[in-house]
Amino acid sequence: MHIVVVGLNYRTAPVEVREQFAFAEKDLPAALHLLMGTKSVLEGVIVATCNRTEIYVVVDRLHMCSYFIRSFMEQWFQVKSEQFAQHMYIYEDEQAIAHLFRVTCGLDSMVIGETQILGQVRSAFLTAQEEDVTASWFNRLFKQAITLGKRAHSETSIGESAVSVSYAAVELGKRIFGMFSGKKVLILGAGKMSELTVKHLYSSGAAEVIVANRTLSRAVELAEKFSGKPSTIEEALKHLDEVDIVISSTGASGYVLTAQQVAEGMKRRPSRPLFMIDIAVPRDIDPAAGEVPDVFLYDIDDLEGIVESNLELRRSEAAKIETMITEEIEEFQLWLKQIGVRPVIRALQDKGSRIHEETMESLFNKLPELDEHQRKVIRRLTKSIVNQMMHDPINVIKELSGGDDGNEALDYFTRIFALETLSAAGQGGGNAAAEAPREEAKRPAGGGFALPGPAFTSAGLLGG
Repeated sequence: MHIVVVGLNYRTAPVEVREQFAFAEKDLPAALHLLMGTKSVLEGVIVATCNRTEIYVVVDRLHMCSYFIRSFMEQWFQVKSEQFAQHMYIYEDEQAIAHLFRVTCGLDSMVIGETQILGQVRSAFLTAQEEDVTASWFNRLFKQAITLGKRAHSETSIGESAVSVSYAAVELGKRIFGMFSGKKVLILGAGKMSELTVKHLYSSGAAEVIVANRTLSRAVELAEKFSGKPSTIEEALKHLDEVDIVISSTGASGYVLTAQQVAEGMKRRPSRPLFMIDIAVPRDIDPAAGEVPDVFLYDIDDLEGIVESNLELRRSEAAKIETMITEEIEEFQLWLKQIGVRPVIRALQDKGSRIHEETMESLFNKLPELDEHQRKVIRRLTKSIVNQMMHDPINVIKELSGGDDGNEALDYFTRIFALETLSAAGQGGGNAAAEAPREEAKRPAGGGFALPGPAFTSAGLLGG
């Protein structure tokens, strides 16, 4: 079997293409079940965000897999594959695993190190689990990916530094005030940059945000989104003494706020600092305002310096996470090899139990005078002999199966102990019984991802 991801994201497809492939959250269950009806698909998870749509599947063969997934997308979205095929990417096996790990750690995001995607992947996995379209492979892989994402953010500093100008402005404010609790903020301008800034301010605990714009209707529109207070710029500047923070991002060609206006405002608020950030180009605030006592003025160059240094820090932290990802890939591949050895061990144990039972039946037939207590003692002691004889071979094959020659070792082990009926043995135990109905019609053709050969059925492998 194989792990495959097929998708498109902000790097490969413009927004006008991505928006055609957005899964509404309420539609995901139906989409997952349609996906599971796609040929060769054994497990599935759909990760859909504004920046990516990715379909993760476990398949029983790679041949034609991308064609089948494209057909699923054609059917679901009613869009011909010719219109999106050039925007898609496909990763298989180790590359697919590495991609999922990089996604959950925020390394594949538009803003490197962001944490929102981790929650989105977790939500997508939980939905797939609830719809019973995941099994052993994805239950293990996605839990490992989510745990890795949490480790990446707790054990490194990748998400701690601002990497957008609006976010950097808010982070700079925190350096002055600690937190924004109880602080009043004045935003000059109601454009996209201002909207992002207001969003960051509210998430950081700002008590009140005044949105001031030359066109009051636009100020009202933005203020309503965040329960802020709208105002014209002229009116807002009359109350400069009442705010703690001013962030300006208008499209004006000249200064919106002069040094004289700032000085007048500071006279009405003695010994109270005023933090001002001018992220407009050309600048909105007269640079001379920074010379007024108790005024801390920063412009976009100051912020861009912070952003660039923070990006460099995130790149450095990303390198640490890449090392973590390599280790996690090795761990998952080892797990894959170990679940491959389980049917072999189970077959050996079943064979040992069968031989023991046949021997006990023959012995008791020949010694009918034995009472029940004697029979129990003989059965317990002989069973112990069988278990002790199997103990070392089982431990050795577990160790060997994780090596580079694991498949060859399993083959020799199978032949040495004459385990000819592995396929039947692989059907029992674990979760195989629960998953057999779904898997029975989709048995893999053999081979696959570092697993034993065709003697192993999908139900046996998934049941370990």
